[in-house]
Amino acid sequence: MPKVMFTISYAIKPELRGTYLGLISEMKNKMSGLGRNYSVFETKGRKNQFNEIYLLNSEEEYDALDENQDEQTQELLGKLEACVDNGGMKYTTAVEAA
Repeated sequence: MPKVMFTISYAIKPELRGTYLGLISEMKNKMSGLGRNYSVFETKGRKNQFNEIYLLNSEEEYDALDENQDEQTQELLGKLEACVDNGGMKYTTAVEAA
């Protein structure tokens, strides 16, 4: 069963950086509590450009990612999305090679 890496890339509005960093801290705690392998990275040399990375154990776990969100998680995601600049979010899904 191949693993799945799901990434979300975006830039945030500079004036919301402090708010964003606080929200990401909450998100990391939430994902950790749910047993998810979740990390956020800032692109070196590109301030305010971030990548959220989910490492999932199977395609089934990936497929269930959206279905297993409670109201608190959905609210947190909405606040994070409000910090994203006009370039929007870019999503990538990769499946582990043999």
